[in-house]
Amino acid sequence: MQPAPALLTSFLLLPLLIPGKSQLVGSTAPRAAESGTLRCVVDLPSNSTLAQHLERLQRAVQELAGKYEQAVSRARDYALSIEDQENQALEVNQRLESRNPRTTASLYENPAFNLLYLELEAVQELAAQLKTKGGLSGTADLLHQLQGQVTNASLALKLLAESDLRSSRALQQEVEVLDGRLSECELEKEREQASRYPRPPLAPGSCAHGGLQKVSRPLVLKLNWRGFSHKAGAWGRDSAPNPPSSLYWVAPLRADGRYFDLYQLHKSYNDLVLLKHYEQWKMGYGDGSGNTVYQNFMYFNYYGTNDMAKVDLSSNTLVLRRPLPGATYNNRFSYAGVPWTDLDFAGDEKGLWVLYATEESKGNLVVSRLNDSTLEVEQTWLTSQYKPALSGAFMACGVLYALRSLSTRQEEIFYAFDTSTGQERRLSILLDKMLETLHGINYCPWDHKLYVYNDGFLMTYDLTFLMLPRPPVKKPSGVQAPLEPIMPNKPSRT
Repeated sequence: MQPAPALLTSFLLLPLLIPGKSQLVGSTAPRAAESGTLRCVVDLPSNSTLAQHLERLQRAVQELAGKYEQAVSRARDYALSIEDQENQALEVNQRLESRNPRTTASLYENPAFNLLYLELEAVQELAAQLKTKGGLSGTADLLHQLQGQVTNASLALKLLAESDLRSSRALQQEVEVLDGRLSECELEKEREQASRYPRPPLAPGSCAHGGLQKVSRPLVLKLNWRGFSHKAGAWGRDSAPNPPSSLYWVAPLRADGRYFDLYQLHKSYNDLVLLKHYEQWKMGYGDGSGNTVYQNFMYFNYYGTNDMAKVDLSSNTLVLRRPLPGATYNNRFSYAGVPWTDLDFAGDEKGLWVLYATEESKGNLVVSRLNDSTLEVEQTWLTSQYKPALSGAFMACGVLYALRSLSTRQEEIFYAFDTSTGQERRLSILLDKMLETLHGINYCPWDHKLYVYNDGFLMTYDLTFLMLPRPPVKKPSGVQAPLEPIMPNKPSRT
């Protein structure tokens, strides 16, 4: 490469000898001297404008040379910065992969790619500006090559980002599949442990388990006593953990699916099946199928209001009526396909509950634990589930289980909310059904069954809870097993 002064001098002399332009320098034919040397004579005009023109050209060339050096320096800095960012990305990627493989995909959403795009565009614009300002052929070729390289780098960066994004998404999908398989393996391991350490059946009213595991096929008992046209209603047993009696109750609504006016009480299962020795009472002011019975009192939504009503079943007397603060009513946020279920009462091992929605919750399901004597709200929890998207819900051991309809013949328990911890989790427990709509769902802690009113038919489901494995029995330290007695040798006969 020529030194900088020589290159600058050649740049200065180039515009003076451009063919087809007006010449500022005159030349004569070369002449040979007597000594044999060749001499070139250049006649320069004495006009002062020549010096001014040369100065302007020199300043222009210096300016272009300075910009060229700046562009080269920036390109080097960009190359170094890109290399540093790639190294940092590799380090962060390795750290994140060692902690959690799921976070790998987040690297490709980092704005570093956008920053590189902007920097390359700035270099490309600068090269274009230098190309338009410079009138030198050598510099123009160099700038054209630089501009092409920047364009190629931008295209390569774009392809790299798209390829890495596709790879990260594919990796994320594989990780999700592996997580699903891992969850299945963990569940299978829990089942294997539960079968390896068998325990006696769950005691009535006991919560010594790890949550709901499965639901049996439905047992269809009979059609309700008012007939097939009364598709909406509820039925069950006393939902207290230690009920005062083995009472069964059936409460079909009117044919309009809203008005609760009659109910029957049966003292035993045989009486219910054979429809004998029953008591029939007229109510006349209930709304919907969210009824339940707890400690021999029936709780329901008072007609046309957000009031909670409490009736003594021993005398059919309305003993208490109290509004539920903030609860919507008149079919505002009912379950999907089950109208007029604004207030859904439930009982379990932990007490009396009411499930509802408010305008403040934007229709999401709200769980409140009630004082069964005064109907005052003791504590409230807000869930993430939109109540009209659910087909029903029930409580068991203080855990809310929500259902959704999969088809006309199958439901799914897909969501659980533990009120003791405030934690929610996803489930997939399937329920078969005879007809399309499950109207009233009531859980009984005494026999761990669901009592469901399915389009006029009375059905039950047996619930199976995950049994906790027995801890291994440890022998007390320092205690040795008793020694077996040594039997004396029998004398041998001689």
